[in-house]
Amino acid sequence: MKIVFASNNKNKIAEIQQLLPDSIQIVSLEEIGCFEEIPETADTIEGNAILKADYVSKNYGLDCFADDTGLEIKALNGAPGVYSARYAGEQKNANDNMNKVLSNLKEHQDREAQFKTVITLNYKGQQTLFTGIVKGEITYDKSGDKGFGYDPIFRPTGYNETFAELSAATKNQISHRGLATQKLLAFLNGLT
Repeated sequence: MKIVFASNNKNKIAEIQQLLPDSIQIVSLEEIGCFEEIPETADTIEGNAILKADYVSKNYGLDCFADDTGLEIKALNGAPGVYSARYAGEQKNANDNMNKVLSNLKEHQDREAQFKTVITLNYKGQQTLFTGIVKGEITYDKSGDKGFGYDPIFRPTGYNETFAELSAATKNQISHRGLATQKLLAFLNGLT
């Protein structure tokens, strides 16, 4: 089975492809000739995942799935949330984003946070959503060089390491994206 993943983020594509069996091949936006930036104008993570999947289905007529992810920090009233990728500006720079989070949390003892991923699957005219949430906390400093995005400042509950210090295998098992992808996979396996 080949299915379009509405993303050109090579890190994300590689991470999800590792989670899928060999029988399911991911096709990127680039591979279907979609080079435009799909607008993410919704005010929820669910909304952005739906927008991206619907864009591919409507404009390319292909079955696809899309995801959107946000880091939600309790002391910041759920921010950066839906604006996680561009929290520190349109340049979408991970280091700038992490620095802004750490700066905004300077006066806060409560570092509770969660990562949330929503995957929207458009398959044979049906739309299904899958959600993965991992709880944890924001560290005081960046630590680790694996992963991407906010991984160096997010420590999942029950672990002493940040996502950027964990092995890819461990992270994929417990992460928000891993949990949502496992639900997607169970659904796709039921179709084959």
